[in-house]
Amino acid sequence: MTDFATSVDRLLNQVRHWEAPRWRAEGRGDRVYALVQRLADLAADAEGRPRRVVPRESDLVLPDQLRVIADDVPAGALQEALAEVDAVRQSL
Repeated sequence: MTDFATSVDRLLNQVRHWEAPRWRAEGRGDRVYALVQRLADLAADAEGRPRRVVPRESDLVLPDQLRVIADDVPAGALQEALAEVDAVRQSL
């Protein structure tokens, strides 16, 4: 397991049980959504694809979106992606 995968798992373990009020507090949902979008952008850039907006679903869907997007991050973008995940995790 890579450091990136470990960091994503830690973040998911931290947030996946949250209910709506906890997501809304202090903009937590917005921060995790911004992370999902940033990881999608890193993956697109690394693969030479155009960037696309990730749909903003309910906060309760964010852990699933994060898992799917994290699985798509190519090896060449893992270090930058790791830094992004760690920063968000520490901010929550």
